[in-house]
Amino acid sequence: MPSTRRSFMQSAAAGTLGMVAANALPTARPAHGAAKPHAAHQTADTLIVLWMAGGMAHTETFDPKRHTTFSAGMKADDILCTFPSIDTAIDDVKFSQGLEKTAAVIDRGTLIRTHVLGDLGQILHSRHQYHWHTGYEPPQNVAAPHLGAWIAHALGPVNPAIPAFIDVGQVYDGNGEAEELKAFQTGGCLGSVFNPFRVPDPRQAVNVVRPPAGMSEKRFRRRFEAVKQLIAASPTPKEIRDAQQAALARASDDAYRLMESSAANAFDLSLEPQPSYDLYNTSKFGLGCLLGRRLVEQGARFIEVTTEYGPFLQWDTHDNGHTRLAKLKQEIDAPIAQLVRDLESRKLLGRTMIVVASEFSRDCLLEGKPEKRVPDQVDQPAVINELKFYGMHRHFTGASSVLLFGGGAKPGLVYGKTAPERPCTTIENPINVSDLHATLFHALGIAPDYHVDVEERPFYVTQDGKGKPRLELVS
Repeated sequence: MPSTRRSFMQSAAAGTLGMVAANALPTARPAHGAAKPHAAHQTADTLIVLWMAGGMAHTETFDPKRHTTFSAGMKADDILCTFPSIDTAIDDVKFSQGLEKTAAVIDRGTLIRTHVLGDLGQILHSRHQYHWHTGYEPPQNVAAPHLGAWIAHALGPVNPAIPAFIDVGQVYDGNGEAEELKAFQTGGCLGSVFNPFRVPDPRQAVNVVRPPAGMSEKRFRRRFEAVKQLIAASPTPKEIRDAQQAALARASDDAYRLMESSAANAFDLSLEPQPSYDLYNTSKFGLGCLLGRRLVEQGARFIEVTTEYGPFLQWDTHDNGHTRLAKLKQEIDAPIAQLVRDLESRKLLGRTMIVVASEFSRDCLLEGKPEKRVPDQVDQPAVINELKFYGMHRHFTGASSVLLFGGGAKPGLVYGKTAPERPCTTIENPINVSDLHATLFHALGIAPDYHVDVEERPFYVTQDGKGKPRLELVS
């Protein structure tokens, strides 16, 4: 497809060509007083975020409540969980049915049940995804970097041949909120050289580390040289041209290094032994987890694998909540568990932290904060007579579940408590986005007040530099 043939140039340049075309330059520079990474408490070298895009209901996944079987004429108020509970590898801790494989490895990880999301006025996915991925509530007068960009900026690559920030699984073409998604999936004020290396479809990942079909490496190099000449001939001021040339040179060097490195083989899933491939081959997301494991083996620094956000798709369950979750669980359960087991067997889990998270949770009848009861509407009746209304449909920010595996996360720990009845909100140990990020950064050896100067003012890796790592969550 045309988009596939263009993807290598776009991804290999890590967004630099877009910056050149716009005659834009990064406005941030390292601050003299910025706190540097501290290896003394660093427990992880790599972070993998497994993003359940769309809003994963906590009561239907990792924090089940009282189960009520569907029956025509049932009251929506009676529905807290549409799946029965199952045992896990931790005594007296239950998951929701359909997550048996993840339940079997949760003793290797930390279960956070009280991740409380912000009340952003309008409970829109784009606003909440921006908040979670950047740590800042929109709108901002500074382009807030994605947490992967911060990690790339602070630590650089583990393996110089592998991009430090890799995004797997999100497609923009045809997405009703494409521009909103792009707003937070960038290097922001750090500069577009810290944009993600994008792999929209892991099934075609090998295509992003090869020149477009029909183009030789020699022709590929000539194109980069032609762009350099265009910049040199530009009427823009010399200091801008010089900076653009330097950024393009860095991007092209990175592209050549990856293309010519044996590390590029990590992107070729056809090289994976068939039995292993089959364990992950539940979905596009499942193969994204396989790609993530292969990238970690080659020295990746930050990887996000998403179930892919699209309005009313995946975890955005505004209809057929129960039926869609049953399918989604089949897609995520085996890959998550296998990723944990594979990294463990390869002695990589100890230095790789896996995070399973979503932008908020869901409830049957409550919207946003628990006190914000929404009047009965046609799309979610108070009395349910059809299976399509059986499930969690409304956005809920009072509690959400997060899983942490490896990288210093305390094994077998359950953190926080939610109410057993509606509203199933946080009642013990709430943790917000800023403190969760501070905890992840702490594991990587990055201080919560790490920052750059933007227009002579500091911009921090956690909001105002005040994120507090929850040390009880990590070793």
